[in-house]
Amino acid sequence: MNKILEELGNYGVVPVVVLNRTSDAAGLADALCEGGLKCAEVTFRTDAAEESIRIMTKNHPEMLVGAGTVLTTEQVDRAVDAGAKFIVSPGFDPEIVDYCISNDIVVVPGTATPSEVAWGVKRGLEVVKFFPAEQAGGLAMIKAMSAPYTGVKFMPTGGINAGNLKEYLSFERIIACGGSWMVKASLIDAGDFDTIKKMTKEAVELVKSCRG
Repeated sequence: MNKILEELGNYGVVPVVVLNRTSDAAGLADALCEGGLKCAEVTFRTDAAEESIRIMTKNHPEMLVGAGTVLTTEQVDRAVDAGAKFIVSPGFDPEIVDYCISNDIVVVPGTATPSEVAWGVKRGLEVVKFFPAEQAGGLAMIKAMSAPYTGVKFMPTGGINAGNLKEYLSFERIIACGGSWMVKASLIDAGDFDTIKKMTKEAVELVKSCRG
């Protein structure tokens, strides 16, 4: 498996971050790294996303920062130029996926149906996102889809929290879970990086408790 995907799998949890101000990027990166999660998916929903990725990767070169909610190939270029190591999209956009593959960029596209997983298999993808996880059928749906597609692993995102993380990670075909409970926008906006650090540590311990 791709080294970046392996590393995400080792973490087990990928914080899904929405940053409204670039001034919060450094403090957030510090809190995540000190909490034990040297990875993040920074969503491209805000004007601050691109520069925030640049700040986070500059301050913490060891950190695995990706761009999420990527909707265009132009956003792919901007994210990678800023330092993003992987691209995540909410749905399966063939143009984005094919562009990333042709440019040797790790991409984890969103899927919610067997047909979308099949599109990923056809392109040789090893990991796809399952989104929105809870609303689209949760772990039962992932298990059902994984049966015919034996070579694919899933990164469920959407509705995953400290209460159901262990349930998801107990299934061997789940490489990692995306979650925002430890990086809530309200905590970031309040500059409460101590709480983020504390909740990140708790998430790391949860992963250890079910994966050893």
